[in-house]
Parts: sequence; structure tokens; C-alpha cells
Amino acid sequence: MGVDERIKMSSQGAAASPFHSLAWMAGAVATSVAVVIGAVLAVIFAATVVAVGFLGSALFGLAAFAFRGRKVAKAPAGDPSLIEARNVGGHSWVAYGWNERS
Repeated sequence: MGVDERIKMSSQGAAASPFHSLAWMAGAVATSVAVVIGAVLAVIFAATVVAVGFLGSALFGLAAFAFRGRKVAKAPAGDPSLIEARNVGGHSWVAYGWNERS
């Protein structure tokens, strides 16, 4: 028996199997399901990226407004009786300029 005869017999045996077409159809259905699931996950991922970008830009805008509105209050230059004091946490304060008074 030659190589050609063995190939011919093995291909006839595979084609004669009753489950060959059933396995082919199951593979096609599984591939289709995988493609649909992959497409749905890609859309969900893209929507998540857009939502995170939108929230990040909104947070950045709010931070820009917060830093714009934050200004250091200074005492008028004409009042020598005022000193500057800052709260450093809790009930602790630090005063500046009190030792420069005459």
C-alpha cells in the first residue's frame, strides 16, 4: 500500500463520519458567538474610556476653577497694627511679622 492510497483512505474515512458536518456547524456557531461577544466587549470598553475621559476633563475643569478662585488675602499696607496669621492644622496658628513691629 502506497502513500497515495493511505491518504485516499484516510480522507474517505473523515468524510464518511456522520459527525463531520455537525462538528463543522458547531465550530461555525462558536466562532460567530465569539465574534459577537468580542464586538460587545469592544463597545463597552470604548464607552468606558469615553466616560473616564469625560469625568477626568470635568475634574480638571473644576480644579482649574478652584485654583483660579483661591487668592491669598493680604492686609492693607497702610495698617501697621495687623499681623498675618495662618492656620497650620486644627487649633494651631502661625503668626508672621509680629516680631518686626516696633
